[in-house]
Amino acid sequence: MSRGRRYNGDEHLNYKKVFAVLIAFVVIIMFLMIVKNLITKAKDIKNTSVINYYALYANNKWGVLDSNGSTVIEPMYQEMVIVPDKSRDIFLCVYDLNEETGEYKTKVVNNKNEEILKDYEKVEAIDNYDKSGNAWYEKDVLRVLKNGKYGLINLDGKELAKAEYENIETLKGLENSLIVKKDGKYGMINTSGTIVINPEYTSIENIDEDYKHGYIVTDSNGKKGIISYTGSQVLETKYEKIIKSYNENYFAIEENGKQKLINGKGEEVLKEGYDQIIEVNSDGIIFAKNSKYGFMTLDGTVTVKPEYQDLKEINIGILKGKKDNKYGIILIDGSEKLAFAYSDIYYVEKAGIYIAEDENYNSSIIDIEFNKKLTGILSELNIELGYMKLRVGDEDKYYNFKFEGKDVKEILSSNTLFVSKKDGKYGYVNKDGEVVVDYIYDEAQEQNKYGFAAVKKDNLWGAIDREGKKVVENKYELSDNIVIDFIGKWHLGQDLNMNYYCEK
Repeated sequence: MSRGRRYNGDEHLNYKKVFAVLIAFVVIIMFLMIVKNLITKAKDIKNTSVINYYALYANNKWGVLDSNGSTVIEPMYQEMVIVPDKSRDIFLCVYDLNEETGEYKTKVVNNKNEEILKDYEKVEAIDNYDKSGNAWYEKDVLRVLKNGKYGLINLDGKELAKAEYENIETLKGLENSLIVKKDGKYGMINTSGTIVINPEYTSIENIDEDYKHGYIVTDSNGKKGIISYTGSQVLETKYEKIIKSYNENYFAIEENGKQKLINGKGEEVLKEGYDQIIEVNSDGIIFAKNSKYGFMTLDGTVTVKPEYQDLKEINIGILKGKKDNKYGIILIDGSEKLAFAYSDIYYVEKAGIYIAEDENYNSSIIDIEFNKKLTGILSELNIELGYMKLRVGDEDKYYNFKFEGKDVKEILSSNTLFVSKKDGKYGYVNKDGEVVVDYIYDEAQEQNKYGFAAVKKDNLWGAIDREGKKVVENKYELSDNIVIDFIGKWHLGQDLNMNYYCEK
C-alpha cells in the first residue's frame, strides 16, 4: 500500500526515491532551459540563417560579399560582378572587355570561384527598369549565347528556350515579358520560355506596367493591334494608332488622323466631345480639351469638367488631379475627396493606403475612405512585414496597415538590439530594456536583417553587430548616400540600383 509514497514502511524515508525525484526535477528544469535557449536562439538567427550575396567593390576591383560580412570572391574582376539572385551562389563575371569594340567574355562562378554553366559562349543576366529608373534582373532566368544565337536557361542550367534568336531583351518596365528577334521580326516569350507572340511584327509595346493588360503590336505595314498576355488577338492589326487602354473591352484608336473609342468588335462608341483621348479605364475616358483634362463616361457624359492640368486614375474610379500645380483626389463623378494641396499622391494597393506628400517631404497616410490617419516623414514602407515607419518630430514611430501604433520590438521581433534615446543621444537596449550600447551616438539605425546597425558620431558613420560590438569605426562621411547600410565592414554604395557594398 506504499505506491506513490516517499516512505519505506511507516517511519523511514526512502532516500533512493527522494534523490530520484530530485534528479528528475533537475533534469526537467535543465531540459526546459535548454529548449527555451534554443527557441530564443532560433528566433534571433531567423533572419540571418539564410546567406545572401552582394557585389563587392574594393581597390578598383569587383568581387562578392555574403550577408555575414565575409568576402566570398576576392575583388579581382575589372567589371562589376552580377548577382542575379541574392539567395543563390551564382555570379556572372565579365572579362577581356574591349572598350573600343564593346566585345567581352563572360563566365559564371559559384561561391568557391569555380566556373559553372560552361556550355555557352556567353551567359548574362537580363536587366530591366521601370519609368522611375528602378532597376532589377528578371527572376530565375539567364540569357545565353550558343553558336551565335540567344536562348534562355534558368539558374539551375535548365534550358527554357532554345538558342535560336538573334536577340532577347526585356520589354522595359514589364516583368515576365521578353522581346525576341528572329529573321528580323519581333515576338515575345515569357520567362518560362513559352511563346506568347510569334516573331512576325516590327515592334511590340506595353500597354501598362502590368503585363496582364496586353501588348500593342505593329505589323510590316505600320498597322497596330492588341494581343493579350495569353497570346490571343484582342484587336485586329489595322489601326494607325492605339492609345494605351486599361479596359479589356474598349479601346481608343486613331484612323485618318481622328481619334475615337471602339469596342472589341471594332464598333464606334465615342467620336466627339474631346480633342484627344488620354486614357481609357474601366468606367470611361480621361480626355483633353483646350489643353485641360477631364473625364467622361463611356456614353459621352462629362462627369469631370476639363479644368485640370493633369488627370490620372490611381485606383478604380478614383482620379489624381492637378490644379494650380497641386495634386488632390476626385472621384469619377467629380466630387472632391482630397484637397488640392500636395506635391504628389500615390496609392499603395498592397497596403490599401494613399500617401500624399507636401513640398517639405511630409507624408499624410490616408485610408481608403480618404480619412487622414497619420502624418510624418515616411522613411520606410515594408509590405512584406506589414508596417510603416514614420519620423514624427524627433522620434521614429511604427504602425501596421491598420494605423495601429506598434512597439519596435513587436515589429522587428527577430532583432537583438533596439535603438534607444536619452538626453539627446542614441544607444541600444536589448529586449528586456537593458542598455547594451551606451548613449554616445548622434544618430542610430535599427538593425538590418543581417544584424548590423549603422551609427553616426561627429558626422561620421560606422557600424555595430547584433551583439553591440563595433565592426566599423566611425570614419565614413556618407552625406551623398540616400540609404545608409552596412554588412560587416562594408557600406552600401551610392547607386542603389547597382546594389553593391564597398569601402569609401
